[in-house]
Amino acid sequence: MRILVHTCCGPCLAGTLHTLKDKDVTAFFYNPNIHPWTEYKRRMEALSTFCEQRSIPLTVDDSYDLDTFFAEAVKDSGYGKRCLPCYRLRLACAAKEAKQKGFDAFTTTLLVSPYQLHDQIANLGAEISEETGVPFHYVDARPYFRQGQRDAKEAGLYMQKYCGCIYSEFERYR
Repeated sequence: MRILVHTCCGPCLAGTLHTLKDKDVTAFFYNPNIHPWTEYKRRMEALSTFCEQRSIPLTVDDSYDLDTFFAEAVKDSGYGKRCLPCYRLRLACAAKEAKQKGFDAFTTTLLVSPYQLHDQIANLGAEISEETGVPFHYVDARPYFRQGQRDAKEAGLYMQKYCGCIYSEFERYR
């Protein structure tokens, strides 16, 4: 199965890969939520390094549509409520890319994090799958979260301290 994996960062991809060993994986980076720009670039570069080390193809949509992210996130910036439109934005872009490039399915590294809203991600993936006709490959990768962090450290990857958006950065350091 050829699967496009929406990827937020190298450490999350490292963990998710443990659940996709029998798949033909291509990483896809589209994350206009990551703030500031320097953090965005740092995560993209670390992911690129990891993909090179593991011989994983990487596609980057670097349009960095910050305006669209903020327009959706500011409608309700409370934890969880701002996350849903962010998930939708990124998963819809991944599904569109998967459809255009003929992938069998799409998924996301968000499913590896115990800090993300797992059930909502799974539901959105299913909805977007119905909208696009591209199957969403659901996998609960959370058991591999810590292993992914260890793998990323061994690979010398940058390890971020917050999810990516300015709200999560504020909450992390507050």
